[in-house]
Amino acid sequence: MRIQKRISGGDFTAALAPIIAVILALALAGVLLLILGKNPLEAYASMIEGAFGSDTRIFNTISRAVPLMLVAIGICIAFRGGVINIGAEGQLFVGAVSATAFAVAAGENLTPWLLVPLTLLVGFLGGALWGSVPGYLKARFDVNEILSTVMMNEIAIRLVLFLLGGPMIDPKEVAQGTLIHQSAALPEASWLARLSPPSRLHTGIFIAIIAAVIVYILLWRTPLGYRIRAVGQSRAASLYAGISVPTYLTLALILSGGLAGLAGAVEVTGVTHRMVEGFAVGYGFSGIVVALFGRLHPIGAIPSAFLFGALLTGAERMQRDLQVPSATITALQGLVVLFVVSSDVWVRRRAARRASQKVSEPISADSSIQPIISEAK
Repeated sequence: MRIQKRISGGDFTAALAPIIAVILALALAGVLLLILGKNPLEAYASMIEGAFGSDTRIFNTISRAVPLMLVAIGICIAFRGGVINIGAEGQLFVGAVSATAFAVAAGENLTPWLLVPLTLLVGFLGGALWGSVPGYLKARFDVNEILSTVMMNEIAIRLVLFLLGGPMIDPKEVAQGTLIHQSAALPEASWLARLSPPSRLHTGIFIAIIAAVIVYILLWRTPLGYRIRAVGQSRAASLYAGISVPTYLTLALILSGGLAGLAGAVEVTGVTHRMVEGFAVGYGFSGIVVALFGRLHPIGAIPSAFLFGALLTGAERMQRDLQVPSATITALQGLVVLFVVSSDVWVRRRAARRASQKVSEPISADSSIQPIISEAK
């Protein structure tokens, strides 16, 4: 056997790949802005001003990051468990409407210290229940979870519209004859505390960060998390090791849906204080982008959520200042997804090539290991 000296070092390319992907997406979006007759530099300056131009705007950016972070953390669980959850939007809606119904019904009978955590718990359970349906279908009948979660999104939207236009409509709307699709206002005892009024920043930011840490510990420091990740890595090997693959596939979607539902509950108790038509539209799908940019790691979802919160907040300012069509913002997010996913594929292939080269290279003795050999003698 020959031992060959090999110099190892940190690979910064993998860490920089998402950042490079966003830069390329912004550059291509700049071309689109030029086609629309807008100055890209002026547009991006307006975006930065809208996201970070004052303390209030910074706090609003952080507030926008909270639901994105919670959804992204849930997406990380699903992807690590080997299932693709495209249903976070519907799970968020169901969590929000469940939290709203509970808070409105129980608000007069509970103290804030009890009402707030119970409202958030109901939102989590609502999203978890919604996520359990495609999870069960996947585990029991091997139904493609992409199709089932997408269809569950549409069902959730129709369910929320039905509830807001009927059983949960604000009685004041009925009395006034306006019949706007919205629920009654949540009792103030169920509201999350504002940290810096008049901005929308609330204590939900702490909930999101704590959730990220808990999910990290769950996935990488507990037997339960190990089994979820094992199923995601290889179902055949997991079956051979005695792990119940259907159970952990279902559990991954349940936990993912629960965190999306929690995102809806946090948004309704921290920002809107009532369920309305068009509530938090797009957060479920944007959360998937946040998870991908964070490399499907719950801790990585924290800075990723802040970045995309800034994109959303700044895009609103850019749209007002330059009259940029809202579809351009959607296209920008799509470009980010395209480049981030492409960069992830490139990083994986590069790592595979380097690993194969390492295995194929012979190992030869040289002076770098002589002191170790001498000490061993």
